[in-house]
Amino acid sequence: MLAASDSEPPPASPTTRRSRRLALGVLATGTLTIVLDGSIVTVAMPAIQNDLGFTPAGLSWVVNAYLVAFGSLLLLAGRLGDLLGRRRMFLAGTVVFTAGSLLAGAATSPALLIAARFLQGIGSAMASAVSLGILVTLFTEPRERAKAIAVFSFTGAAGASIGQVLGGVLTDALNWHWIFFINLPIGVAALAVAVRVLPGDRGLGVGAGADVLGAVLVTSGLMLGIYTVVKAGESGWTSVRTLGLGALAAVLLAAFLVRQATAKNPLMPLRIFRSRSVSGANLVQILMVAALFSFQVLVALYLQKVLGYGAAETGLAMLPAAAAIGAASLGVSARLNARFGERNVLLAGIVLLVGALALLARVPVRAGYAADLLPVMLLAAGFGLALPALTTLGMSGASEEDAGLASGLFNTTQQIGMALGVAVLSTLAASRTESLAADGRTAAEALTGGYRLAFATGAGLLVTAFVVASAMLRRPERRAAQEPAGDTPVPARTTPV
Repeated sequence: MLAASDSEPPPASPTTRRSRRLALGVLATGTLTIVLDGSIVTVAMPAIQNDLGFTPAGLSWVVNAYLVAFGSLLLLAGRLGDLLGRRRMFLAGTVVFTAGSLLAGAATSPALLIAARFLQGIGSAMASAVSLGILVTLFTEPRERAKAIAVFSFTGAAGASIGQVLGGVLTDALNWHWIFFINLPIGVAALAVAVRVLPGDRGLGVGAGADVLGAVLVTSGLMLGIYTVVKAGESGWTSVRTLGLGALAAVLLAAFLVRQATAKNPLMPLRIFRSRSVSGANLVQILMVAALFSFQVLVALYLQKVLGYGAAETGLAMLPAAAAIGAASLGVSARLNARFGERNVLLAGIVLLVGALALLARVPVRAGYAADLLPVMLLAAGFGLALPALTTLGMSGASEEDAGLASGLFNTTQQIGMALGVAVLSTLAASRTESLAADGRTAAEALTGGYRLAFATGAGLLVTAFVVASAMLRRPERRAAQEPAGDTPVPARTTPV
């Protein structure tokens, strides 16, 4: 596809407030569905295992197949969105994800379900990679953009908790198949609205960045790297398999960076990393998401395996966290960002999250919900403060032509953080649990001890994220008064590059 010539009229885009709100609703719904699909499965895993006859090792691939496909294709999908059109990529991704959901819901064997989950991951990557790029080009006024990012971030921050509630209810009331079938009407409705309201864009054309070799290197490197991380818990971090595959993934990614520095039309122009806000925000996100895996997943396991909660009870117990995140992100985050700056709001949110995991690191075997767990759920409001600020910082340093790439990069680091959280924290928890059980502790005591270690490690990762954010993310500069005079003003930068 060739880029449009200067003589052609620009593609139509929604300009009314109602059109922009509908477009935001479509993007947020798509993101919510994708996030839900990553967490809704967790509470239905025992039912899926019993029905389809999964082995314990095979069951993990119901999650891993989605994670590997999603995480490895985000960067490529984001750049292809810039080249071929972000609207086109979003629509195609929604179609693929909806088709994968239909196949997953109808699965009658482990192999079919794993294949369907891989297809879902591909569709999720295609749609999710360009969503932020569409959003930041659609909402250009700072205050309006801040509110839009707050809504968008809420869907990501609270989606995991909502997914656990919905997954528990659907599994108990109907069966596990409906955790996938629920995506069908949502996907069809999102497509019907998206075709009408998402802004049209022709893209830069494949000639502006058709780096086939770079695409092969980065996709294979990320896929192999994420696969290695999620399998490290089974093989061991120092095993020949883990070290060998990890080294090969590192070589592929290093070759990709060399290729991008020398290619005439790179898939990922390295200029994007010159922005301190882009580089810093992505590094902070890896640390933060890795830490918060312990909250989103291990808390649910603690509720079920130690306290004996059922699937629906676990989801409802997590509901105050979703409410606190929503109140923070939708209620006050935009105003706080405007008044105090994204960097300061991000740091405040991280402090609240450190407090949440610190409390969990001391959780007793026989915890009371009101005394021991409800305060943790309320401190999850820190996620509702941190994520909108981090998203704004992560996208603010990218030019309009690189918006899809920056969006794909931001989502890629989120998945890398999740993969690291799954591998590192779950491995630590399992090792500690085995050690305590060997010392004669009861099953509940051993499990609790393992979860405590994971929570404490997560708190340490968040402290590291706080230090990195303090050092790399500066206060946005105000340059409006310094703009040169003339008929065509130069847009002011809001963050240092």
